[in-house]
Amino acid sequence: MSSTSNTENMVLGKITAVYGVKGWVKIYSYTDPMENIFTYQPWQLKVGDTFKTLKVETGKVHGKGLVAKLVGVDDRNVAEGFCGYEIVVDSSQLPELEEGEYYWNQLKNLLVYTESDQLLGKVSHLIETGANDVLVVKATKDSIDQQERLLPYLPDQVIKKIDLETGTMRVDWDPEF
Repeated sequence: MSSTSNTENMVLGKITAVYGVKGWVKIYSYTDPMENIFTYQPWQLKVGDTFKTLKVETGKVHGKGLVAKLVGVDDRNVAEGFCGYEIVVDSSQLPELEEGEYYWNQLKNLLVYTESDQLLGKVSHLIETGANDVLVVKATKDSIDQQERLLPYLPDQVIKKIDLETGTMRVDWDPEF
């Protein structure tokens, strides 16, 4: 395994568990639809700063999730070694976004400020709710309090400005809420 890190990588999912005894693994996908994760090859499997490049031999929808057979992974014990790895691809493989559109991964770790410059915290992750997506904002040592906040991802209403260069997001949000 190499221990190189590339900032041009995008996390598309993770390997969660083994499936069966022939080297298959269960996949949690962040892509929409979830099976799109199989269209991006090869995968860089990442734990910490360590990467391993693997290709998917075959992948399919199984129940409410996905399973995959990785090239060269032919038994359960080897497959177990990949559980917990993030699935990463070079961002150049991803489709171009329209102005004002973002991949969820780009929003993670942005510092969230109110329009009056109060730091609410940092985007931890996002939740799909059906109606609209929700940003989970966790407090930092410099935020106005130690509250976790759930902010609806509503561009132009709640989300006023996203600046990837400065790593910040401006929101129209009452800190008391």
